[in-house]
Amino acid sequence: MQFNARVLEEKGLQLPQPPQPVGSYVQCIRTGNLLHLSGGISVDGEGAFYGKLGRDLTVEEGQKAAAAAILNRLAVIRAELGSFEPITRIVAVNGFVNCVPEFTDQAKVLNGASDLLVELFGPEAAHSRSAVGVASLPLGVAVEINMIVEFDPSRL
Repeated sequence: MQFNARVLEEKGLQLPQPPQPVGSYVQCIRTGNLLHLSGGISVDGEGAFYGKLGRDLTVEEGQKAAAAAILNRLAVIRAELGSFEPITRIVAVNGFVNCVPEFTDQAKVLNGASDLLVELFGPEAAHSRSAVGVASLPLGVAVEINMIVEFDPSRL
């Protein structure tokens, strides 16, 4: 898989600095050839998305929140591996959407993260995914995403 940084530039996006944990956990665990990333929230440097989908935010704003959360996770991956060169597969993306009980477009919200990954890494970045609605998220953010990424240790 090849990371296309030009996509970020064209979209006016940038990778934030890797965030510090806001609790008693680490951002990433490396085991074998997998990275297990903790949940990253919809805050990426200057951009932050708070509130509930279906009340405070539209689906489109939720998609931007999901993109912010995935950029947050990509910053952690880059810090852990030194670059995106070693990545061979995006295995799984699990998303949590802060929403009102009657909101049913969680999958559409998470498309903001999934679509961005495919734009950045190409079609081989397609992954398994869960999109779950929840009553609240840490700090009142709109979206939280964790993920599993496969890498080639010989490329480190």
